[in-house]
Amino acid sequence: AGRGRHQALCAADATSARAARCGDVAIDHSDTSTKKPAHKSAKMDLEAAVLGALAAGADASFDTFAQAKALGVNHQQLVGAVKSLSVDGYVSADQASTTWLCATAEGAAVAKDGSPEYRVYAAVRDADGLAVSALEAAVGKTAAKVGLGAAMREKWLSKAPGADGAPALAVAKPDVADATRRELEPFVGLAEPPATPASLPADREKQLMRRKLLKRETLKHFRVARGAAYSATRQRKVADLTVEALRDGSWKTAEFKAYNYASVGAPVSGGYFQPLLKVRAEFRKILMGMGFEEMPTSKWVESSFWNFDALFQPQSHPARDAHDTFFVKEPASTLKWPADYYERVKSMHVSGGAGSIGHRCPFKEDEARKQILRTHTTAVSARMLYQLANRPGGFTPQKYFSIDRVFRNETMDSTHLCEFHQVEGLVADYDLNLGNLKRGGRAGLERETPRTISASTAAATRLL
Repeated sequence: AGRGRHQALCAADATSARAARCGDVAIDHSDTSTKKPAHKSAKMDLEAAVLGALAAGADASFDTFAQAKALGVNHQQLVGAVKSLSVDGYVSADQASTTWLCATAEGAAVAKDGSPEYRVYAAVRDADGLAVSALEAAVGKTAAKVGLGAAMREKWLSKAPGADGAPALAVAKPDVADATRRELEPFVGLAEPPATPASLPADREKQLMRRKLLKRETLKHFRVARGAAYSATRQRKVADLTVEALRDGSWKTAEFKAYNYASVGAPVSGGYFQPLLKVRAEFRKILMGMGFEEMPTSKWVESSFWNFDALFQPQSHPARDAHDTFFVKEPASTLKWPADYYERVKSMHVSGGAGSIGHRCPFKEDEARKQILRTHTTAVSARMLYQLANRPGGFTPQKYFSIDRVFRNETMDSTHLCEFHQVEGLVADYDLNLGNLKRGGRAGLERETPRTISASTAAATRLL
């Protein structure tokens, strides 16, 4: 029953798509419904008319365009009924096309008012000569622009200085007829193929089409004949598996529509931003708008010195164990660091200074040189603060931020990975206090609406 329902639904979708392409109304052909909307009834009447037109004999056939005119119905609706019947083999349909010439909107205007060149000629003739400057007022700007050149090429007019010395037009060829208007008149209003199409010499047809006064229309129609499964009445196949059919067992003997393996599915959506990149872009926009400069965070491998020691985390801290940190095997140790700064950091750890008593624990250089995958981007902040303090010319206030990947040796599950992204910012200036930190964090989160930055995103923000 499940397979039957799937088959029936796919067939219904395919039939609806075909009906829509034919310009008809897409409907459900299930014979289990007792309601028959007006549009469904109208389609069934068209199908009955198609089958009735072929009832005369095995050789009976008709053209869809002629039949639509005879029935007084829309041609595309009749084609839709024919295509629906052809799917089930009731009829066969061979496509044909008919082409004819039709006047464009501009061509219809020429057929009504005359061609621009003739209107220019007639204005000069009726005025017994006309100054070029007065032509636009006599025939209009468009007709003067197009018609003067054409009339001069046909040598209908001549141009010479007038009495006042200004260019003037005179008739050079008497008794000119408006051949363009006469040629276009038979093609006006031909919305369908005429019974006896008018014709033009090939060169004139080409010229009028080049001037966009004529266009070629094409009608696609079908020659319809009996199909292999022709019947005077259509027995509709079931397109849906209903609860009633399952209950009374009628689905066992019902004939379902064939499964259409070539039917086109729903278009695949695409072009969306990856959620993590979108959040990164939002934070970057906010922080740059607040005057922060992004720190270089391309170094995922960091020394324990910058990741831990420069941040004054004791070397005995459990976070530095292999249970929490990824250690690099090759190269296992960093090769260089600022020697003078290393000594100052070591001294602070061992004996303290600047009001601190230090950690008063052993400080090993081998431990400081160990290479790790950074556990936070604060290692980058430590480097930037060192560089900021040692710039030529002395310290200058600065605001920095970073957004990048960090690594922790954690057990992976549905909500935890061994890596995540950290957002971090710092402000280095004189006379800062905790109020500055709170105000800066609040200002950053309030620059965008709550819908843009969710509560979970805000909770993940780390401003140092």
